[in-house]
Amino acid sequence: MKVIIMHTMTAKLWAMLILLSILWGGSFFFVGVVVNSLPPLTIVTLRVGIAAIVLWIIAALFGLRPPKGLTIWVAFLVMGLLNNVIPFVMIVWGQTQIASGVASILNAATPIFTVLVAGVLLPDEKPTLLKLFGVMIGFAGVAIMIGVPALVGESALLAQFAIIGAAISYAFAGVYGRRFKAFGLKPLTIAAEQVTASTIVLIPITIFVDGIVNVSLISISIWSAIFGLAVISTALAYVLYFKILALAGATNVLLVTLLVPVSASLLGYLFLNESFDVINIIGMGLIASGLLAIDGRLWHQIKARLV
Repeated sequence: MKVIIMHTMTAKLWAMLILLSILWGGSFFFVGVVVNSLPPLTIVTLRVGIAAIVLWIIAALFGLRPPKGLTIWVAFLVMGLLNNVIPFVMIVWGQTQIASGVASILNAATPIFTVLVAGVLLPDEKPTLLKLFGVMIGFAGVAIMIGVPALVGESALLAQFAIIGAAISYAFAGVYGRRFKAFGLKPLTIAAEQVTASTIVLIPITIFVDGIVNVSLISISIWSAIFGLAVISTALAYVLYFKILALAGATNVLLVTLLVPVSASLLGYLFLNESFDVINIIGMGLIASGLLAIDGRLWHQIKARLV
């Protein structure tokens, strides 16, 4: 008999979820601070490199050690490409042309693409009608945010598509990441190995493309934003994410996707002088509605009350 475990969202878990949304929303803010001072590849390399150091320090405190074996390292390299290198670079490059709030809203479409990718690649993840309905609503939000400004000539299409490309890469990472369950590794080890593999991939590419940056020319405010991006929005966010995942389950932790655009948009509006247009609010509302449909619980509760 299959046992279904239901996780209740307590006030403490909601507080942790809101905190996680602020940490991840802060990543768009920190990128917005440094994006005009450093090349995108350099920003991403510093982000994952510093995060790797911090995560391994935390892992060492818990007595965790890096796994051995070529197979598992190849898997981490692929995961690092899909979950860090490709999406981080696309998001940073995209934010050279569009506001952090807009980038965060478009990136919130990640679960929408995950439903499609998982439905095609995973036999046990076929989407339900409700999830497909949620996908259509979410796509409508993305289409409005990209299409309407484009019609009036006020859209950085390539930058917006870069953010969508990052969301698609995250979707493939989510599907690929299922194989790590078979390795029997702790989530913290997976996070540390992932950013370590990403750093190994990025260092030679960054040196070749950007050259070696003169760190003495980087201001204290930029360094502060870089450390905030690496330590707060990457390393600590991963630790909190896996804590929520263990306590509340994968379905509940998905709710953070609804909250990240709110915190990112508010930070951008308050500290980066970014505008927040009506079209962005409409797009965010549609994407949020699609995510709620994919999550399913609210819709089932409404149905149950109407019956």
